[in-house]
Amino acid sequence: MPIGLYLQLAPQKEAPYNTTMIIVTGAAGFIGSNLVAALAARGEREIVVCDHLGSDDKWRNLSKHELADFIEPEDLLYFLDGHDGGIEAIYHMGAISSTIETDADLIMDNNFRLSLDLWNWCAVHQVPFIYASSAATYGDRTAGFDDDGSCAALAKLQPMNAYGWSKHLFDRRVARMVADGAKTPPQWAGLKFFNVYGPNEYHKGGQQSVVPQIFKQIQETGKANLFKSHNPNYEDGGQLRDFIWVGDCVDVMLWLSENRDVSGLFNCGTGTARSFKDLAEAVFAALDKKPKITYIPTPENIRDKYQYFTEANMDRLRGAGFNGGATSLEDGVKRYVQDFLLAEDPYC
Repeated sequence: MPIGLYLQLAPQKEAPYNTTMIIVTGAAGFIGSNLVAALAARGEREIVVCDHLGSDDKWRNLSKHELADFIEPEDLLYFLDGHDGGIEAIYHMGAISSTIETDADLIMDNNFRLSLDLWNWCAVHQVPFIYASSAATYGDRTAGFDDDGSCAALAKLQPMNAYGWSKHLFDRRVARMVADGAKTPPQWAGLKFFNVYGPNEYHKGGQQSVVPQIFKQIQETGKANLFKSHNPNYEDGGQLRDFIWVGDCVDVMLWLSENRDVSGLFNCGTGTARSFKDLAEAVFAALDKKPKITYIPTPENIRDKYQYFTEANMDRLRGAGFNGGATSLEDGVKRYVQDFLLAEDPYC
């Protein structure tokens, strides 16, 4: 009898031990793989990852860690239904995160539809659900960066691209279900990630954070290129962002896992905006080089939509009890450059 047929017909034995699994979607991606690394480091052994790996080196983001199973996104709901009662929590980091993706149907299938399906599953089966929202939901900053999760407050936001809109649409759906008293997961939290940087983002190409892009420029040419300012209120290189070390984002998620009474929509940033010039100078300092920066015109196709300032209001997360410290830009960039970008093995 062929071995494959034998395995199909043979009686299935029960698992030798009874345990629960943690599901991480987008697990081979940037933030997801850093979360997997942290879960593994704290001793979690039943980590089920969900993602598409493709044909590049994205698999290396997971290569150092013991995993319980690997599921493709289209099979995830079937997997969950087959493990009712065996899921401890779902961290939904999976999404099409490119801000220049133009296939809105694809974005909606991945960023809204799957998110809603997972929310409903967690509500029915009473499993905690932590998901990635985005600072892109805030649009052009005219409505500010207050993570008020009410229906009325969310209705005022106008994202500037399909990615931001898809994330915002799900935030609004969650707010509506909560306001209407619909059944929810026992704990839920949406995290509006700001400008995250750190290891395992190499597969993102041109969508990587500015740190590895500047690092590459310095290594190849000895200088860094930053956009000129086309706004009289900001000097060249003075455009401001809330840059956050990926490990700080992971710390927030782990804190939520230990505080299951906390639910809501929260900003995930440092609360302090820093300039691109500051960031570039931090990369030079990490390389022990004198700064040499050239300013180039912002491409005209993005100039009218370019944001000059983002800064997370962190009051709600702090008010919920989170007291973790934010890694300074200089310390985070130094760690990224010296421990990863300069290393033979840059993965965590």
